[in-house]
Amino acid sequence: MPGLETALKAGIVIFGQRYRDAGGAVLDLIDLVTEVIDLRSFSNLWYWIALAVMWSSLSHWVLGIPYHMVQQARRGDARAGRDVQTLAEVHSRRILAFADLSGTLMVAASGFVVSALAMLGWGYGVEFAQAIILLLVPLLSVAALSILTARRVQGADIDTLCRFLRQHRLIVRVMGAIAIFVTAVWGMYSNVSGSVLY
Repeated sequence: MPGLETALKAGIVIFGQRYRDAGGAVLDLIDLVTEVIDLRSFSNLWYWIALAVMWSSLSHWVLGIPYHMVQQARRGDARAGRDVQTLAEVHSRRILAFADLSGTLMVAASGFVVSALAMLGWGYGVEFAQAIILLLVPLLSVAALSILTARRVQGADIDTLCRFLRQHRLIVRVMGAIAIFVTAVWGMYSNVSGSVLY
C-alpha cells in the first residue's frame, strides 16, 4: 500500500522534525518501535501474566481433564466418574500416540531449541531468550510427566485413576512453585543488575 507507507513515512518525518526542533536528536523508526515494544521481558507485566496463566492452566487441566471433575468423581458422583474415565482414556491414548509417533523427533527438536536459547540467553546476554527458556524448560518437564502419567492411567479403575491424577496435579503444582520462584529470583536479579538506560 504505497499511500499508507508514504503517510507513515511523512508522519515519522514530521515527528522527527518536531523532536529535532525541540532540541532532541532525530528519532527514526527503529527508535520509535523499540520505545513501544520493550523486549526486556522481566520488567514487562505481560510476561508475568503469561507465567501465571500458564501455571494456572497446567494445574487445572490434568491430562486434559478439568480437575473439578476429578474431585466430583472422588466424592462418588457416578456420572463424573464415567466422564473422567472416558476423558482419561481418550487423552491418554492421544498423548501416548503422539509420544510414540514423534517422541524422538520432539526430544531432538526440544533439545536444539533449549540449547540455542540457553546460548543466546546466558552466552550472549539476551534477556528475551532467558525469559523464554524459563517458561519452556518447566513446560517440557510437565509434558514428560504427562506422558508418564498417561502410561500409568491406561485401564485403571476410577479410584486408582483419581489417585494418579491427584498425584500428577500435586507434582505439577510443586514444579510450578519452584519454576515461579526461580523465574522471579532471576527476573529480579536481571532487573536490578541491568541498566535502566537501555
